[in-house]
Formats: sequence, C-alpha cells, structure tokens
Amino acid sequence: MEKRRLGTQGLEVSALGLGCMGLSFAYGTAMDKQQAIKIVREAYEQGITFFDTAEAYGIANEELVGEALSPFRKEVTIATKFGFKDGNALNGQDSRPENIRAVAEESLRRLKTDVIDLFYQHRVDPNIPIEDVAGTVKDLIQEGKVKYFGLSEAGVESIRKAHLVQPVTALQSEYSIWWREPELEILPALEELGIGFVPFSPLGRGFLTGAITENTSFESTDFRNNLPRFSEDNRKANQKLIDLLSVIASQKNATPAQIALGWLLAQKPWIAPIPGTTKSHRLTENIGGASIHLSADDVRKIDDAFSQTTIQGDRYPAHLQKAVGK
Repeated sequence: MEKRRLGTQGLEVSALGLGCMGLSFAYGTAMDKQQAIKIVREAYEQGITFFDTAEAYGIANEELVGEALSPFRKEVTIATKFGFKDGNALNGQDSRPENIRAVAEESLRRLKTDVIDLFYQHRVDPNIPIEDVAGTVKDLIQEGKVKYFGLSEAGVESIRKAHLVQPVTALQSEYSIWWREPELEILPALEELGIGFVPFSPLGRGFLTGAITENTSFESTDFRNNLPRFSEDNRKANQKLIDLLSVIASQKNATPAQIALGWLLAQKPWIAPIPGTTKSHRLTENIGGASIHLSADDVRKIDDAFSQTTIQGDRYPAHLQKAVGK
C-alpha cells in the first residue's frame, strides 16, 4: 500500500489506516478479543501500518490494539486520544495538564509501548486553553513519551492557536462523501498550515457500504440508534445516495465502499482515512479502495451527481454536536 505523509514533522503512514473503535465499543456487542486481534493483524499483513484507538473506547480497546501490534510494534503507527473525564465521553471534557499526563501513562501501559506515535486531543475542552493542552503534549514529546500531536473535531481557531505552541501533525474529524463540512474551512486551513487530515467514519458509519437499509435492525447498544441520520425514515430517504454510488462503482468494477474511499484519497495527498470493520472480507474490500485511483474528471462527475441529492438527518443529536468544531 502506498504511504502518505501527515504534517510536516515526518510522520508517514499507510494511505488507509484501521479505525479500531468498533472492535469493542459503540457498535453493539464487543468482538471476542482474539478475533479482534486477528482482524488487526490481518490489516497489518495486508499493508496497513496506521492504527487508531482512544482511552474513551474503553480499556479493552487499547489493550487489544497493544497486544495485536506488539510483534511488529516498530513497523506501525499507533494513534490514541485523551480528553474526557474518567475516559468516558458522556462525562464531558477534561484536558487539564495533569489528566493528559495521567492518560498518557495509562495508554503507554495498555498499548505495551514506550512511546505514543500520535496523541490526539479527542475534543476541545472549553475550560482549558488550547495553548495549555498543546504545551503539555509538547512536554511529553520532549520527554520521549509522545512523537506527534493531533487534534480531533477541532475548529480552525483552536487549530491555529495550538499549532503556534506545538506543531499539529494531524486533525482527525468526520469526512466522507455524505459529510462534506470540512471542505468549507478546515481543509484550506490544514493545507495552509501543513497539517495532515485523518477522516473517521469515511464510510458513513457503514451506510456507504450499501449494507444498511431502512430495514436494518441495530443492536440495542449500537450508538447509531441515537443518530438522527440513522432513523428509519432517514435511512430510507438516503438510500438514493447508495443507489448512485452503486452505479458509479459498477462502472469502475468496484464496490460502493471502495469508491467512497477512493474519492477521499483523491481529495488531497495528505489525507489518510481510517475505516473500521469487524469482518475480514470487509477489511480486504476496504484495502482494495486504496487501489482505486480516481481522476479529477471522475471526482468531478461524482461530486456533480451527489450535488443533486440532499442528505437527510443530522450526524449527531444536538447535545453531542455542541462538542464539535470548537
């Protein structure tokens, strides 16, 4: 798999990463640990060297990622995140310097490593100056406990302020064919500052694969039950997007998921999406998306087609959206 450079500090990762959240968190029943480890190792064997986890995904998530990657630790990049009270996103933000340090120590232990390759602030904390956050991570970098600093779902003002204190290597935020907001302000700012972009949910939390329909039933613990965009009516209304993606995919001898990933990779050379999956065949399918090379004309045609459709439903309920884009 081709490599991509994130930021200007030297971080190079595989063009596609693996988002590990869903292996044990948020999408219903957690996978069996050994099966989850198998998926992570299969990803590595097929060329992925960039793996994403977080304290907020639960102790089990960092532990399984650490165990899975320990045989080839020096060949991979592990990203994790800090910034919630007691590691629980429902408790609100906590980016006090002492908490950042405590999370770093725990993450190092759980990941079975002596350095965190990329350490993101999970969400901007309105109570802590972003300069203090960046300064704390800068200290951790100087101490050799962290290599690179990242932000997640931060707004342009926060990115600029943090970047002045400690260069930001990457921003992780949602971006896909059906969530285009980063194109307005975020992507131009990242290009100007020399910051890489790591889109999460590049397959629309599974919707852009075509595997989810209005009749799909999610487990009671699957957080998509709480997302407006995944209500039954909105899934039905948004099906036309999948139909459109399927037509484009058939023309390219690809799958809808591969086109969605190829579209993202075609946007900028410093974008590295992190699709997640719990299935081996989906992993292989996603990795095939890194070989989909769309021309500027292909991208324009896709954009033109999608511009004639309207996506129904907000991506988050209002109370969760408040923590985004600060």
